[in-house]
Amino acid sequence: MLATRNRLRTATDFSTTVRSGVRNGRRNVVLYAAAIAADEPSRIGFIVSKGVGNAVVRNLVKRRLREAGAASLREYGTGFAIVVRALPASAAASWDQLLADYNAALESTMSRLGSRLPRAAVNGSTGTTQEGTQRA
Repeated sequence: MLATRNRLRTATDFSTTVRSGVRNGRRNVVLYAAAIAADEPSRIGFIVSKGVGNAVVRNLVKRRLREAGAASLREYGTGFAIVVRALPASAAASWDQLLADYNAALESTMSRLGSRLPRAAVNGSTGTTQEGTQRA
């Protein structure tokens, strides 16, 4: 389950991310990502339309995508707004296929954001500083 602070909730947040973000599509998902303030927690939203299937299938796809999104927050915990649109093919996709498509789209999108990445995401939030002291 995603924490409330990590969810996109309003239509404005969704439309801003989709319109101003970088898009990358795969067989099962289309992922949009936009840089936000580096100190804000990353937020993720999901779009799963009726074209994906009935309510049972849509909820299964949403649960799988939420789990993939929660895992990606470990790497991109701050500075991003992400919208994931499930395509109709996602209804028949296995967990491994859906996760592989999500991760590939996310990595491609983040590399395309390039210079807009927050400094913590570029340098990593753990490790050591140039002086050799432990990073917080």
